[in-house]
Amino acid sequence: MTSPRLWLPRWLTSEHPFPWLFPVTSLLVVFGLYPLLFSLWLSFVKRNPATRKESFQPSWNWNKMFADDRVWDAVQITLTYAVIALILQLVLGLLIALLLDSDRKGFGVLRALMTLPLVVPPAVTGMMFLLMYDSSFGVISNALYSLNLLSPDTPILGSGSTALWGVIVADVWQWTPFMVLIMLAGLRALPKEPYEAASIDGASSLQSFFFLTLPMMSKIIALAVLIRGIDLFRIFDYVKVMTDSGPGTATETLTAYAGTIYFKSANFNYASTIALATLIVVLLTASLFMKIFKVRF
Repeated sequence: MTSPRLWLPRWLTSEHPFPWLFPVTSLLVVFGLYPLLFSLWLSFVKRNPATRKESFQPSWNWNKMFADDRVWDAVQITLTYAVIALILQLVLGLLIALLLDSDRKGFGVLRALMTLPLVVPPAVTGMMFLLMYDSSFGVISNALYSLNLLSPDTPILGSGSTALWGVIVADVWQWTPFMVLIMLAGLRALPKEPYEAASIDGASSLQSFFFLTLPMMSKIIALAVLIRGIDLFRIFDYVKVMTDSGPGTATETLTAYAGTIYFKSANFNYASTIALATLIVVLLTASLFMKIFKVRF
């Protein structure tokens, strides 16, 4: 009897992994490696905006970036944004996860509902909060006005002192559930025996949390911090939709500055240089973090 495999092409019956990896590898090369290498090439090329001529000068864009005060201001804003948002999301995520870590009726539905903010596109989230911050009809703004916590003369996104906080709140609302899900998975995987022994020894719930839960959750917390930290450092959507880096440059992050140069000034070479510098900083910071906290994937 003829084998049913004989009519198939030879590469489909091969046990070599290359034919099966080729489609995915091609996509990674076309949409990942090629843009990276092209951006690297652009960063080594000086472009004359008047004549639109280009010349190979490897250090031109990099020297310009290091001498650009706006870049350093963007670095400071990016770090401030990332640190504040990360701390808020980590603390809130862990506290909510502790509250939802129960098998009682209804808690499964609550855990499922926590995923809803994650399915909303960041640009849509930014537009939602932009409307809620409106000084005329915004729900959040009017609530703050009624509590005398904010004056109508200083709109949340129109003041340099509050605009960054307004963007951070949108980010925290959307991505705290991500932290909750990771923390819940870690809490569910913890062994019960240490808690039973601690209870017999008379340990309180607070002592069990600090001396058992936190040490055993350290790897999970480090992984969550790494993932969200990388994502926060390249923030763009909320800033673009809600403030467009304003007022002035009060909310201008590194990626937002690169986007401004790219789309408004059409200086692709300099924008690519800033984007590559951001990538290098993220890679170095992530590698150092993984080495210090021994994070393994």
